[in-house]
Amino acid sequence: MKKILFLLTASVAIMSCSKVKDGEYLITGTAKGIANGKTIILQGTDPTTKMAVALDTVKVENEKFEIKGKVAEPSFHTLILQDANGPIPFILETGEITVAIDKDSIHKTKIAGTYSNDEFVKFNDELTKTQKKLIDFQKNNTQKMQQAQQAQDTATINGLMKQYMTIQTEVQADSKKKYLTYAESHPKSFISVLIVQGMLGDPSADIKKTEAIYNSLDESLKNTTPGKDVKTKIGQAKMPAVGATAPPVGSAK
Repeated sequence: MKKILFLLTASVAIMSCSKVKDGEYLITGTAKGIANGKTIILQGTDPTTKMAVALDTVKVENEKFEIKGKVAEPSFHTLILQDANGPIPFILETGEITVAIDKDSIHKTKIAGTYSNDEFVKFNDELTKTQKKLIDFQKNNTQKMQQAQQAQDTATINGLMKQYMTIQTEVQADSKKKYLTYAESHPKSFISVLIVQGMLGDPSADIKKTEAIYNSLDESLKNTTPGKDVKTKIGQAKMPAVGATAPPVGSAK
């Protein structure tokens, strides 16, 4: 009995350590090597215009920064570091999100702390592995292509382009499989509902397969903005095409 009480007390203590409530977020960041006073902008998207909009601005102090606020549902946002060579994408959602900025290689910035962001990082790592073959080909043949272009060596140029297109086709097919497999096996991940949304924009996608994956998603995902968009588009896709002729009355048996 004492052991059970101890475990319950420990659980309550752990839960009470959380710095955020439901519907709130806290971004705590480290900015090693970044000078005091450099600004960091939390950027979102205007739901009406779809244009980028600054939601909050903070300054780096002693190589650290903090941003907190309220959030209704998960959605992609970016952090913009002053003078950096690119944005830092992440998923803004309820919880404590940690950001470790790599000032020399912004794309290597580490995001963690919440389920969706942890999944986003792992999913991107898997895609990077899939695309490595294409990236390696580009690195190994860039100079060769430049020399061929300068020499107007059409045979070499065409040969390299043919190899590149072959590898690109393979990588695209492998990436598509990873997207599909992920969505099927992660019904609670925000990444999954975004994948389903993307599938509806692919003319070659199987609408029945897409609908099946959507139906398997957690209800919390179906109630997000992209989730509702998916439901609407699936309904539209299942409607008869404009101008289609209805079967004659009594023709069905």
